[in-house]
Amino acid sequence: MNSDMNKEKQDTPKQNEEKRENEKATDDKIKESGQIELTNNTKDHILYLLSIIGEIEGHECLASTSKTTKYEHVLPKLAEIEDSKRIEGVLIILNTVGGDVESGLAIAEMIASLSKPTVSLVLGGSHSIGVPLAVSTDYSFIVPSGTMVIHPVRMSGTVIGAQPTYDYFKQMQDRILHFIASHSQAKEGRLEEMMMNTGMLTKDLGTILVGEKAVQEGLINEVGGIKEAFLKLHQLIDEKKKEEKTGKK
Repeated sequence: MNSDMNKEKQDTPKQNEEKRENEKATDDKIKESGQIELTNNTKDHILYLLSIIGEIEGHECLASTSKTTKYEHVLPKLAEIEDSKRIEGVLIILNTVGGDVESGLAIAEMIASLSKPTVSLVLGGSHSIGVPLAVSTDYSFIVPSGTMVIHPVRMSGTVIGAQPTYDYFKQMQDRILHFIASHSQAKEGRLEEMMMNTGMLTKDLGTILVGEKAVQEGLINEVGGIKEAFLKLHQLIDEKKKEEKTGKK
């Protein structure tokens, strides 16, 4: 009996050390990837916060001075979330200038295929390939000053001026437009019109939508901030649990 009590006393410092290590690991995860589990809420829901910021990095590494979201980090995390028994919902915060088209679209497709309730919140901006990311969730918000930029696909490096090159660009743009239209209230024709607009962006094609305008165009569901985003996510989780309890699909 006494030896057991002594053992418990000896284990206490170890447990404290493990707790400190877990807290440090959580802090490091936020610093490195902007990802964290949220568990201490009034609804007792286990949420996952995923931030997509800066430039979306593809197969090539960007400069170390650039703020980036690495798709090779995000995709495994989304797979883990989908397979998790604990995570009940996902909040995605966006402030991105866009980036690699294929990688951004891959992330958007994966978010859209999650079975867990998802909500996105556009803070600052969600430009270019950030638009499909913003609309990939079950419900979306944008802050009043948030911006979304729709413009044609651009390609860095050497571009061969041949018909197959132009066909490839058109095919890629069509994929993006179809995804956006399929996951929002915006129409493909209107999206293409905004994409090819010549009267708004200096020395470029495209359209800037600010706050309420993104809602009016059918891209975003609602103007709101972090409070509204959390309330909506909790609501979606409660509705999903209710459907599962009643046996509805």
